[in-house]
Amino acid sequence: MENFIEFKNLLLAEKTRLEGELSGIAHKNPDIKGDWEPSAPDLNIVVADPDEVADSIEKFENQAAIEVELEAELMNVTAALTRIEAGTYGTCTICKAPIEEARLRANPSARTCIAHREE
Repeated sequence: MENFIEFKNLLLAEKTRLEGELSGIAHKNPDIKGDWEPSAPDLNIVVADPDEVADSIEKFENQAAIEVELEAELMNVTAALTRIEAGTYGTCTICKAPIEEARLRANPSARTCIAHREE
């Protein structure tokens, strides 16, 4: 399993998907590389209907929660791609044993073997 081209392709596709989803609810932070920020709603409503404002705030809060999860997933995918380039992909970061192929198929961005998955 030394050739990780298949996993690299899966990770690149996942990165594209995550960035697409993030761009629908957030924008890249120009000050911090790799950081995304939820896009704030337009609260400058000419006639500020309290229900519209409340709905906008609720939508923003939901998007912020989703943004945090998507950004974390994207960071994991990016880290896995970095490990591929560094030649350390597929090796448990804790015990240095090879990560099981079944685990990588289930989660290509896994950084640990099954025994250490909770750490």
